Amino acid sequence: MAVKHRSTIQFKIGLDENKVPEKISWSADDGGIEGMEAKAAFLSVWDSANKDTYKINLWTKDMPVDEMKQFYHQMLVSMAESFQLATGDDKMSATMRDFCDYFAEKMGIIQR
Repeated sequence: MAVKHRSTIQFKIGLDENKVPEKISWSADDGGIEGMEAKAAFLSVWDSANKDTYKINLWTKDMPVDEMKQFYHQMLVSMAESFQLATGDDKMSATMRDFCDYFAEKMGIIQR
């Protein structure tokens, strides 16, 4: 199968003297996003040859803890949705969503 289109997603990380992120921005050609600022970025890439995941987990030193909790919650919800789409495993996806609800309740993101 030949590649018919290429797209670029780019992250720029501004570091302090100790190489701690102070500024994160990203651009996505096909998304019409150019230099959008972010406080955190988590990227996972699957290496099929080594059956391993490579991760880049960054957040700026001024990322508020309450926003980090919300960010994690939204990532977990997104993972449950993606897992269902990728595998068709409705039962495990529902279990993952139950954990997302539990996480949100324990972190004070939602109240029951």
